[in-house]
Amino acid sequence: MRKTAAAGEIRETPLAEALGSRYLSYALSTIMSRSLPDVRDGLKPVHRRLLYAMRLLKLDPKSGFKKCARVVGDVIGKYHPHGDTAVYDALVRLAQEFAARYPLVEGQGNFGNVDGDGAAAMRYTEARLTDVAQALLDGIDENAVDFRDTYDGEESEPQLLPARFPNLLANGAVGIAVGMATSIPPHNVGELCDALLHIIKNPQVTFEKLVNLIPGPDFPTGGILIEPHSAIVEAYRTGRGGFRLRARWEVEKLGHGQYQVVVSEIPYHVQKSRLIEKVAELLALRKLPLLADIRDESAADVRIVLEPRTRAVEPEILMEQLFRNSDLEVRVGLNMNVLDATNTPRVMNLRECLAAFLDHRHNVLVRRTHHRVERIELRLEVLIGLLAAYVNLDEVIRIIRDSETPKPKLMRVFKLNEAQAEAILNMRLRQLRRLEEEEIRRENGTLTAEHADLGKLLKDEKRRWRLVAEEITDIKKSFGAKTNLGWRRTTIGTPPSAIVVPLDAMIEREPVTVLCSEKGWIRSVKGHVADLADMRYKEGDRGRFALHAQTTDKLIVFATNGCFYTLGCDKLPGGRGHGEPLRLIIELGNGHDTVALFLHEPGRRLLVVSEAGRGFLVAEDGVLAQTRNGKHVLKLAANEAAAACVAIGANDDTVAVLGKTSKLLLFKLDELPVMTRGRGVVLQRHAKGGFSDAKTFKFDDGLTWRSGKRRRTEMAIKPWLGRRGQAGRLPPKGFSRANRFT
Repeated sequence: MRKTAAAGEIRETPLAEALGSRYLSYALSTIMSRSLPDVRDGLKPVHRRLLYAMRLLKLDPKSGFKKCARVVGDVIGKYHPHGDTAVYDALVRLAQEFAARYPLVEGQGNFGNVDGDGAAAMRYTEARLTDVAQALLDGIDENAVDFRDTYDGEESEPQLLPARFPNLLANGAVGIAVGMATSIPPHNVGELCDALLHIIKNPQVTFEKLVNLIPGPDFPTGGILIEPHSAIVEAYRTGRGGFRLRARWEVEKLGHGQYQVVVSEIPYHVQKSRLIEKVAELLALRKLPLLADIRDESAADVRIVLEPRTRAVEPEILMEQLFRNSDLEVRVGLNMNVLDATNTPRVMNLRECLAAFLDHRHNVLVRRTHHRVERIELRLEVLIGLLAAYVNLDEVIRIIRDSETPKPKLMRVFKLNEAQAEAILNMRLRQLRRLEEEEIRRENGTLTAEHADLGKLLKDEKRRWRLVAEEITDIKKSFGAKTNLGWRRTTIGTPPSAIVVPLDAMIEREPVTVLCSEKGWIRSVKGHVADLADMRYKEGDRGRFALHAQTTDKLIVFATNGCFYTLGCDKLPGGRGHGEPLRLIIELGNGHDTVALFLHEPGRRLLVVSEAGRGFLVAEDGVLAQTRNGKHVLKLAANEAAAACVAIGANDDTVAVLGKTSKLLLFKLDELPVMTRGRGVVLQRHAKGGFSDAKTFKFDDGLTWRSGKRRRTEMAIKPWLGRRGQAGRLPPKGFSRANRFT
């Protein structure tokens, strides 16, 4: 390429290399100057510049307020070359009591609310610093920190603040940089001070001890922390983890056994209006069947009222359902990714963050001490010159009166430096009094003693750490648990026990009629249909099973392959069409068919029988399947199929078995084994034909069967009573010609 005078040198560079270098520069700028806080003062550049600009505007806690527009204007004009909206948003967040645990800015006007409403325009709001911000700025004029030029070179700004207040952990920080992020929840400053004092005495304190002193975050919106203790210890040990935070709630008793649940604190960073909208949407979608209504009765405090569907609903189960489905429970992340003392981004654990703050405070103390020593030395130098003038007062007056240039002569005669001579020349006549001389001598003595004491302090590290500990104790006294600002707002709770929310608690309970045709098409119809003759099926098909159920019921299907399948009645296809093939809803092969279809009753027993007449008893609770593949219970021989599944009544004591050769056998129910899986035992011997039907009943009530449209009962059934495995005999006269009991 050519070299031109106007453009300077132009060099050819591969595009990938150029993009890589420029993107790296952008990433470093984002990390260092925008997104990650400094571990020492816990601030990002925009927050640091805001506080410093407000200090220069003399917006201390005891002064009046100034318009936020004035503050934002100074910040973007002198220190922060970004948009006014971003700067004002940062200022607003520092002033919001529900966002900042220890606000750094005191706002006057509309600064938003927990509903998610934004602040008023900056021309309407006013602000000033808080006592916490003053603690962060304390000592900034005493060479406690380094300064650098601003972006235009006309001003200077601090690279960080002296930070007498542990702001990083007390207020937390959130930021997303390029390739990394930070998420530090706020903590209680009283607990932080206890931990800092302990680290001064024992730098290698264990994390178990730290968690005893700092049991967890302390959010400005309160709530209940339910993270297990071991998980909290591990999160603080690694600098990464999370905390489960739940809303605070209580039960308010109403008349006639009614009650309502009142939520008084919601989780951190959850907008109340959006939370209520989300719960209302779930109500409309019928995903919260235990909840009847939600109301917002909040004023200055939070008050969300939850009405249960009925008074029979347990409050714990109602809230567990809401915790699982809404932001009444959230997980707050922990990622302590910060800039260390060398401006290097890295993830630090809790002990490292606390130690870095202590090292910073020790460094600030040393720098402020050096600064004070230098100021004392300069003042002592002036005082020595003034005392020399008092001793030789007449000669000093003569030199000033007679000489046109008295300064050089004073310096030469009394061996003074320029500063001392200038101080003598600037003295007023009233300072020539005797009392003034005595005051200067006293000041000289006081400063000389202080200078000696500070010299000893700079040589005594243990004493310096005692002074740091005293500063931390003062912070605890000013902002600790005994103050209005410092009391712990988030309760450290215990992890909740495993509350089992029943299936019917998650489903709207409604009556339905389950219909299944002979060809295996299944559907549900709303309500309990009285006249099933009106039900329509596909051409060439007809009804086989019809059950009155509730949407909360479980449907059990027993198939010829010996497997049980479980379906929720709420998940069945609707009744507007013909439904869907059952074998597509469950994993049932084309070579198999449905044997029985019934509603699940907990605690009941079932009798399962194969075509060969072998069977056993099985607990109904044990056949519930969790997947579409079902649960294989009855083992079958080759070319054999399951033939019957009979539900056993609570009072049944006898089994009736019918063969295809019309032989009937009765035997006691306790002769059958109870199994979980297998082929079972022989119920009835068959010379030919095999098994036809079976049922259980109470012997004293007689044997009942259906013959045509009539039901008949035979009481004299002792001749058919035998032992399991016998052949039986022909059934009583009038028995069903279909050779079945139903």
